[in-house]
Amino acid sequence: MVNIKEALLNYTANRWGRNRKSFVGATSESIRKCKPKNIKEWEEYYYKNVKSEAHIEELGKQVFKMLREVVRSEGLFDKSAVDTITEQDCIEYMKNLVIKRVYDGYTRENS
Repeated sequence: MVNIKEALLNYTANRWGRNRKSFVGATSESIRKCKPKNIKEWEEYYYKNVKSEAHIEELGKQVFKMLREVVRSEGLFDKSAVDTITEQDCIEYMKNLVIKRVYDGYTRENS
């Protein structure tokens, strides 16, 4: 079953490229350089050497704004589904994207 919240967040971040290297940095190269032993090591390295936590939070706020102002008005998705997504959901989505998902991919690649 499709998680509509995840689908909306993916759609919005992808459509406006907020998951691209120009916005989130060279995550794959950076994690290989870091060689973290755990996710906390990666998180600390990322926020210190790649992009700041404040920057990623700002990207989440941008995703929220686009979701509410553009995606909601286009009618491609149910407005009530869009309305369930908070700004904090968007911020957490972006943090999860650059920390957890990148780390999970790295550990799969190196196991």
